[in-house]
Amino acid sequence: METIIFHPEQDNNAIAAAAEIIRRGGLLGIPTETVYGLGADALNEDAVRRIFEAKGRPQDNPLIIHVPSADWLERYCHDVPASAYRLAEKFWPGPLTMILPRRPIVPLRTTGGLETVGVRCPDHPLTLQIIEQAGVPIAAPSGNTSGRPSPTTAGHMAEDMMGKIDGIVDGGACAVGVESTIIDLTVNPPRLLRPGGLPLEMLVDVLGDVEVDKAVKHKLSAGETAKAPGMKYRHYAPKAPVTVVTGAGIDSARHIKRHLTNRTGIICFDEYAEQFAGHIVHTLGRENDKLSHARRVFDALRTFDGTDVTEIYAQCPDESGLDLAVVNRLKKAAGFHTVESKPQIVIGLTGGSGAGKTSALRAIEKMGGCVLDCDAIYHKMLKSNSALQQELTAAFGHVFTADGTLDRQKLGNVVFADKSALERLNSIIYAYFPGELTARIDAADAPLVAIDAINLIESGVDKLCDFTVGVIAPVDVRVQRIMARDDISEEYARLRIHAQKNDDFYRTRCTVILENTATTSAAFEDYAAHELRKMIEKAKSGGYDHE
Repeated sequence: METIIFHPEQDNNAIAAAAEIIRRGGLLGIPTETVYGLGADALNEDAVRRIFEAKGRPQDNPLIIHVPSADWLERYCHDVPASAYRLAEKFWPGPLTMILPRRPIVPLRTTGGLETVGVRCPDHPLTLQIIEQAGVPIAAPSGNTSGRPSPTTAGHMAEDMMGKIDGIVDGGACAVGVESTIIDLTVNPPRLLRPGGLPLEMLVDVLGDVEVDKAVKHKLSAGETAKAPGMKYRHYAPKAPVTVVTGAGIDSARHIKRHLTNRTGIICFDEYAEQFAGHIVHTLGRENDKLSHARRVFDALRTFDGTDVTEIYAQCPDESGLDLAVVNRLKKAAGFHTVESKPQIVIGLTGGSGAGKTSALRAIEKMGGCVLDCDAIYHKMLKSNSALQQELTAAFGHVFTADGTLDRQKLGNVVFADKSALERLNSIIYAYFPGELTARIDAADAPLVAIDAINLIESGVDKLCDFTVGVIAPVDVRVQRIMARDDISEEYARLRIHAQKNDDFYRTRCTVILENTATTSAAFEDYAAHELRKMIEKAKSGGYDHE
């Protein structure tokens, strides 16, 4: 089938030709202020059937009929309450659909088998003209393949419907960007079935008490009946699976940052986009710009199709105003797969032997922080992670005993005699560590987590941290501490320090440096606690660049 793209601003006959498609039972893409719709004569059962076929839409998913004014309500609905006319007077034309009892003239195929029908008057001059000239209400769900993100431009609609329908009217980009709000006026109090382009708060101003249907925030089960479009089935989904991350913006950004892979796509607020450099990112606008969120959400969800992204993480707005609709669409795109981010600061702590790292860790523990000891975690991984065991065995031979215990001497004989073997060992361990630590950070029931790691930078674990701290001290001081602590000679203590990274390594790679010149460990612990509190407050306000 050839799909004609109509450009009314260039063709004076476009509206008449588009209306003729509706009159003869064809399918037409129509622009509205919310999203583009896939329109047909709402009273023509055969035409309506073709809508379901073109979209691949379940037959029990009801359609909305579009009318040019409230004067048409009585033609297709009965027992229309006074509240419907109050709403129409205030919000029509506009992004509001009212559920009312249907007259028999409206086929059950249009209503998904229901005795009610959704009616709205779209706020787009081209579509209003088409309805008037066609002389019939237009049934029009969103003009996308069922389950995909809704189209907000004629180009989006052509992606899904070119060759399947008779025509598409190009009316420019949609001003609102999310579908209409649906209010059920057949119940008392009225019930919000779908949040959309008209905020709930504005309905409450006119109607008073309004209930919010559970399908707005939770998935309907297979046996439940959908009273309005979009209530029951997974909607708005790109090809890659979506995870919605709730919580304050700074916290959800941190959570996403810690879970990134090379093929993660991100939907985020403008303020946090720089944190995800190197990834495919689509921004929703600034965190408090609700209109921008509504206009961009579907375009954001479509961005990742055609890329190599294998998963998508999305920051979730709050649920006030237009953002109730945005949250609803994001969660439906995710199949209601959401995670809640925690207000949690992660510190990476590193430094050479004898510098005073233990004192800084004690300070963090006294602040209520949870310390993750990477050395201890490494030894546990060697005992419990079968994939790691297999990879080490493949690389270095049978270095595990029959009971799964690592033969450290045998592995040491291999890697310490061969620099390339040691690099291979580190690359294997470092591949497993970030994922293991991410899981432990998520499981930590503490607002403050410290990662204790000598190889914090080399392993890539620093990328999980809000900021990194390098603890350094004068070499002579470190020598004396190591000698006393480990009962070793000065010569051996100096050899150990010489084999470790120098202070410049930490100065150039860590976010902040704690230089330990204190005369006692208690004094340095107090100093560290004071400095760490300042750093934590800065991190809470987003003061570090997280790189």
